Amino acid sequence: MNVHESKAAGGDAAPALPRPGRAEAEAAVRTLLRWAGDDPDREGLRDTPGRVVRAYEEWFRGYGEDPDAMLQRTFEEVAGYDEMVVLRDIRFESYCEHHLAPIIGKVHVGYIPTDRVVGISKLARVVDAFAKRLQVQEKMTAQIAAALDNVLQPQGVAVVIEGEHQCMSTRGVHKPGVTMVTSTLLGAFRAADTRREFLSIIGNPVSRGS
Repeated sequence: MNVHESKAAGGDAAPALPRPGRAEAEAAVRTLLRWAGDDPDREGLRDTPGRVVRAYEEWFRGYGEDPDAMLQRTFEEVAGYDEMVVLRDIRFESYCEHHLAPIIGKVHVGYIPTDRVVGISKLARVVDAFAKRLQVQEKMTAQIAAALDNVLQPQGVAVVIEGEHQCMSTRGVHKPGVTMVTSTLLGAFRAADTRREFLSIIGNPVSRGS
């Protein structure tokens, strides 16, 4: 399933649009190169359209991935473990949907299982599945939390994202080093004690950002 189908992975509705071919995509890059003021036929740029299209295939591969499917394989033999599971400092690279500029940062994910847990690598894969799309950080935070909550049905889910937005550091106000912090807390994590414990484990970026 991809962005051009009627239903995007992760539950977002998307219009059914015909997907352009590679040649059309490369022609679009050539047009942008000309618009920028350079010659796409000069030696240094001759292969750039193809490179850009291949890069887009990597940067936006999340449209072809299903985060819910990644979480389907779980483990029930956890000896009754029902405490917090946290994976912190998951590096991500995404692109803002407003300027196509990079968003680079880290994601902290926590959940309290009911009767099953998921492999930790799957948590990182779910982060990438949403990050490798055109994104708004607030939306991405909520999407990751919703996927974990819907599939694992835990006692609670917490997601905190720290991101530096290149659309702010390399253009516009030109403020490098500024970190945006977003969070989504569901279920048990809305309780003050549980929230404090999670934030303490991940180094409390919410407090640092205040």
